[in-house]
Amino acid sequence: MRAALAEADRAPAHGDVPVGALVIGADGTELARDHNRREELEDPTAHAELLAVRRAAARIGHWRLEGATVYTTLEPCPMCAGALVAARVARVVYGARDPKAGAVDTLFSIGQDTRLNHRFTVEGGVLAEECAQRLTAFFAKLRAAGEK
Repeated sequence: MRAALAEADRAPAHGDVPVGALVIGADGTELARDHNRREELEDPTAHAELLAVRRAAARIGHWRLEGATVYTTLEPCPMCAGALVAARVARVVYGARDPKAGAVDTLFSIGQDTRLNHRFTVEGGVLAEECAQRLTAFFAKLRAAGEK
């Protein structure tokens, strides 16, 4: 999670919400990491988890990330949780809960939905306070600057 936090710290430099993600292969090898880049890329899907999953798949030459663990500083949203199901990851570990869009614990449990063709285990709250502090500071700065 510390590596995901370091990645999250890169996002505010280009105006993005500080969320970082890391993909670790079944053998423990780091496959990819990235951070939110929606503002930078002008792409609404450029969430840290999606970017890291894309990089990991490109690195191994296959879209199935079986046995992989995704670490992310913020609970994945519905879009990202769906992509994690599609990528066949084994496990998702997140830091801060997301009361507005959390899709693996808080609002939905997409990773455990038995109606879907794949499920993954979820561990939440890892370094939650550190993860949440980055988000709180980022949004406080935006509000102080008069932005939404």
